[in-house]
Amino acid sequence: MGLITISGMEFYAYHGCFAEEKIIGSQFLVDIEFYSSTENAELSDDLTKTVNYQTIYELVKAEMEVKSNLLEHVARRIMDSIYTHFPYLGSSQIVISKLNPPVGGKVQKVSFTLRKQN
Repeated sequence: MGLITISGMEFYAYHGCFAEEKIIGSQFLVDIEFYSSTENAELSDDLTKTVNYQTIYELVKAEMEVKSNLLEHVARRIMDSIYTHFPYLGSSQIVISKLNPPVGGKVQKVSFTLRKQN
């Protein structure tokens, strides 16, 4: 079992509860890690025997383009999309961070973490 991590995926998106956030948008970071059986890839050096990182990125990008009020909702959609395409994955974690959130003061980021145990 191997741990695959994809960190610092950057997206400009329109998630938030305020009308301005849906118009102006914000910068987001997404980090994903998941366990997967990687022995076949380790032995064969064959991309088709493991998870393609580009595919994961494209799945995340597609869900980040769908406007949502809550980071929790975005994270669930991303997780569901990944497991639809890669149902054999083990436990995973996704962290979505909104940079410079409009909370009435200086805040670098807010984050939501969703974990799935298999």
